[in-house]
Amino acid sequence: MSTVYSDVQYHINMKEGDVGRYVILPGDPKRCSKIAKYFDNPVLVADHREYVTYTGYLDGVKVSVTSTGIGGPSAAIAMEELANIGADTFIRVGTCGGMSIDVMGGDLVIATGAIRMEGTSREYSPIEFPAVADFGITNALVKAAENLQKKYHVGVVQCKDSFYGQHAPETKPVGYELTNKWNAWMKMGTLASEMESAALFIVAAYRRVRAGSIFNVVANQERRKLRLEDPQEHDTEAAIMTAIEALRILIKEDNK
Repeated sequence: MSTVYSDVQYHINMKEGDVGRYVILPGDPKRCSKIAKYFDNPVLVADHREYVTYTGYLDGVKVSVTSTGIGGPSAAIAMEELANIGADTFIRVGTCGGMSIDVMGGDLVIATGAIRMEGTSREYSPIEFPAVADFGITNALVKAAENLQKKYHVGVVQCKDSFYGQHAPETKPVGYELTNKWNAWMKMGTLASEMESAALFIVAAYRRVRAGSIFNVVANQERRKLRLEDPQEHDTEAAIMTAIEALRILIKEDNK
């Protein structure tokens, strides 16, 4: 699965040489320029559909940032096509909603694995195969958060396809199923809910590349239900800084 294609990729509109082997994957295209400011000599290489890419350098090594849009299908396309042109190390940087009571808005969540309650990963692998983050990337993200003295949590996140199925399950015809499963995930200690990691972890396993995820917690609906303090934080700067620091750690380790 390591074949590199010289042709321009259909969705991301790039070819071999346009990206580094290390790629940060935000969802929001507007976040790419914000992340690229941490690179040396960043250049806008592509802007096609939801896929915006900048390429630059960190510690002398070529790195890139590519947006994926919202959800598993577009994230899987991005990873497939980036892997086609030489990328092999991916860190998703995004937002999530807290589930565990001790996860608060403004905290960071580093995913060790993801619940496959979405559709994309099922078109790659039987549901019994776990969606697991790369161990090296996860460790690098933890070390980076500690280096930067950021408050973080490490564990399993839940991935879904329907944002409003999470936030208003009682309004959906299958609300009985959504609510029961949500309660099960809570009992299992799930940290947070988001939309892309399950697909990315499964595609990464299939393509034999490395993937990890870090999130800014926007808020926690479970804390709100219990009338506990529920701060809201939409700024992803802490998660971005941690991902950049993790890339530096990975680059140094890989160069050994």
